[in-house]
Amino acid sequence: MRRVVVTGMGIACPLGLGVERVWKRLVAGESGIGAIQSFDTTELTAKIAGQVPIGTRAEGGLDLNEWIPVKDQKKMDRFIHLAVVAASEAVEDSGWVPGDEDARCATGVMIGSGIGGLGTIYEASILVYTGKTRRLSPFFIPSALINLASGHVSIKYGFKGPNHSVVTACATGVHAIGDAARLIILGDADVMVAGGAEGAVNELGMGGFCASRALSTAFNDRPASASRPWDRDRDGFVMGEGAGVVVLEELEHARARGAKIYGEVGGYGMSGDAHHITAPAEGHEGAFRAMKAAFRNGGTLPSEVQYVNAHGTSTPLGDDLELEAVERFFGPHAQGLAMSSTKSATGHLLGAAGAIEAIFSLLTIRDGVVPPTLNLRHPSRESVIDRVPLQAQERRVDVALSNSFGFGGTNASILFKRAA
Repeated sequence: MRRVVVTGMGIACPLGLGVERVWKRLVAGESGIGAIQSFDTTELTAKIAGQVPIGTRAEGGLDLNEWIPVKDQKKMDRFIHLAVVAASEAVEDSGWVPGDEDARCATGVMIGSGIGGLGTIYEASILVYTGKTRRLSPFFIPSALINLASGHVSIKYGFKGPNHSVVTACATGVHAIGDAARLIILGDADVMVAGGAEGAVNELGMGGFCASRALSTAFNDRPASASRPWDRDRDGFVMGEGAGVVVLEELEHARARGAKIYGEVGGYGMSGDAHHITAPAEGHEGAFRAMKAAFRNGGTLPSEVQYVNAHGTSTPLGDDLELEAVERFFGPHAQGLAMSSTKSATGHLLGAAGAIEAIFSLLTIRDGVVPPTLNLRHPSRESVIDRVPLQAQERRVDVALSNSFGFGGTNASILFKRAA
């Protein structure tokens, strides 16, 4: 069977732009969550979010003019902007430049989003509501479509292989990477640019999640303390925005061109809860089956895993159910396991979350450092699993598991292992 490795990575998230800069801040225990300044939050119960910082690329901030021509920016929603930025870093990092038409046709793109162009839809609806329908942009529809993240990256680089997208709520990022890996395994592509992007920190996105009482509201005056997975004082997740993109490549293809390899995809599994539109089933049975499928799919043993990057959103119900499922799945091996939630530093990036957490998992393998779970001071439940509270830990990691779960009961787990 064809093997799949990761040869490039790119990220834009509340901790900044650039994989190395973001990783350095993450392991240092810094938070990217702050008060929302980009719009009026008077009517919102949650007034904080994780937003990509403004600034130059050299500063680790986002200046769109450095990445996308001004005339093209207007053709894209925020989530597409972020996808293009992260994909550009990933492709540049990989060093992959197709040399001929066959190589271009063997290179594809699969970037998804949980919500897509919500900001664009919101602004367009105001025009229609106020009787200004004729002022709608001719780019309104394509700027809001989720698959246009893949489309713009494909066009920018001339990648003519599979051009696909994934929409599975907060499991999108993992599904995109896992599905793209399978296209390579099946021989439909040799290289895939894959990941997730989200740009829903706006009045409509925040308002909708506030209405569903999903967001943290108790820490508006202390934003960095709001995302606190497994902590007894958690009261909901913190919205975030960003994008994570990786370049996946068939192993021998990568070796032939001398590419650097971050790690290998060691397994990928999916499941459905068939239970409730937002709440996990008792014992998070769907998560258990997704993890089981990932190990069955890749032939890796649970005893080989040293680290789990948890979905861990900081919700009262979901965190402990995931912990229970991981404990049950790993059994006696849970005693030596480290598991952290990096959402404590970034907030919840919805469709982008699984992709940036895949990147964090790969960096954990590369550097032998497990990122911390911030704000975990008083666990609501005891566990034999080390949830890496407050500070990063040095620990050799050869195999890492990353979990992502989404509304509708969709679950995804992906394994990464040190490249042989």
